[in-house]
Amino acid sequence: MGLQRHGTCENGGYMGGLTADPAFLATTFVVIDFEATTPTGYPAQPIEVAALALRYEEGAWTTVGRGTSLIRPPAFAPVTPAVTAQTGLTPEQVKQAPSPAEALGALDRRFTASNRYLLVAQHAATEAKLIHNQREHCPALARVDLLDTIPFAKHLVPGLPNYKLDTLLAHFSIKQPADRHRAAADVDVTAQVFFRLVSAADEDAQLSDLAALVKIAGRTAKCNMPAQDGLFDI
Repeated sequence: MGLQRHGTCENGGYMGGLTADPAFLATTFVVIDFEATTPTGYPAQPIEVAALALRYEEGAWTTVGRGTSLIRPPAFAPVTPAVTAQTGLTPEQVKQAPSPAEALGALDRRFTASNRYLLVAQHAATEAKLIHNQREHCPALARVDLLDTIPFAKHLVPGLPNYKLDTLLAHFSIKQPADRHRAAADVDVTAQVFFRLVSAADEDAQLSDLAALVKIAGRTAKCNMPAQDGLFDI
């Protein structure tokens, strides 16, 4: 995201086909997670976002950017007791938070035109839809395609009872964070899952390069899809 390097993440080591691919090495992977409210009759509204930007350099993951922000939801989408029970976030905490335009605009400005990005998310359809619905506030972010850790994991670790984040954490012996279901904590453990999957992919002949990974786990941002206007015109 154009920031100074903050450190090298654990999980260096074997340089296989995927992590030796020039396209993979040229990509900044941004692990992203939202917490949201789901008001009746409206699409989900974000109340928190976290992003962790990563590059694979010299056999190890390096953090090149990190950010998190609470987001003030509109009046029609209050933080409900159910949301508080899941996330720990309260109406009082988000009342004075930045607006979606402020919070997502600040995140959007960290995506520079000179870099190649892919978003990484657990169940990426959820994040993709939320980003698309907020695209007026984050036009650059809304044009970044995604990688979904669920089909990535299904390809590499077949036979799990399900592919929920908690199941993947248990499979890879990744410790559950104390503040699970907060955006920053979920981004950190999703990144750990992604590291394990990339390491396994290095030994998978079907995942020899980034294009193969995208074919298995990629999701095109809706803003990048061909327009369908007039398809059903009579």
